Amino acid sequence: MRIEQLEYVAAVTRYGSLRRASEHLHVSQPALSEAISKLERELGVTLLERRREGARITLRGKELLEHMMGVLEAVDRLQSAAGVPGAASSAIRVGTVNAGTASLLLPAIRDFHRDRTGARVEVRALQQGEIEAGLADGSLDLGLVNALDDFAVPTRLDGAVLREGRPVAVLPGAHQLASQAEVSAADLRAEPFVGMRSGYVMHRFALLLFEGRLPTAWHSVDGAEMGKMLVAEGLGATILPDYSVHGDPLERSGLITVRPIKDDRTRVTMWLLRRRGGRPPAVVDDLVARFRARSAAAGTWR
Repeated sequence: MRIEQLEYVAAVTRYGSLRRASEHLHVSQPALSEAISKLERELGVTLLERRREGARITLRGKELLEHMMGVLEAVDRLQSAAGVPGAASSAIRVGTVNAGTASLLLPAIRDFHRDRTGARVEVRALQQGEIEAGLADGSLDLGLVNALDDFAVPTRLDGAVLREGRPVAVLPGAHQLASQAEVSAADLRAEPFVGMRSGYVMHRFALLLFEGRLPTAWHSVDGAEMGKMLVAEGLGATILPDYSVHGDPLERSGLITVRPIKDDRTRVTMWLLRRRGGRPPAVVDDLVARFRARSAAAGTWR
């Protein structure tokens, strides 16, 4: 068994195909495939399901991937401690539902890079289920998700609340509803609506708010950033956590604005999730500290 074989399995899991993994690793696809096949024969298990549209890790492979990632993390720590050049150059992989991009995510990464110029952060916009799965199988290091009051941290993950807020109506800056102090569900139902796609917490909240009587014009988008862009273009209104909008460049410029939702007392929280157990690289802990510092500065870390 060789370290690169474990890296190959992790890369295929991360990128979803042998071809994309080989391009990222700068290894020929036949060589990568043969190395994984040799590992499978040595372990006596099938790690990957090879399909025409790509490769997917098997259930047994997922169980073993956690141990593989533990080995790779241990190697990273050993090389870093020994001062091996480039040992800490692997990217920290952060999955996010675009929660608090302007107010937390980007400032934390900026702080991180100011002191660790050689470290890389790879940010992936994903749905919550994808983030939780990526953390569990080791293809992500950290995750930022939104949650309502009934959220429970998944097994094998640790979580901490970074931000707390309320769902708010997000409107074009010059919209007629922006003249009101608050906006009702009926007001929003009468407007073209920009809804998060199924799988996002704000999609579930919108269904609850509208009580099954949905706006007749409903655009679906992936993530808060695209939603805010459509609102800024006057294509409709949306609902997002207030901390996902406050401080956003579109809000600061007046292209979008927020209003409370009438008679709604729902609480929404932003969670920082990470895999439980093991000892993560120091750079990951450092980035976590930046998230905590930014949250503490806003008075919302607990």
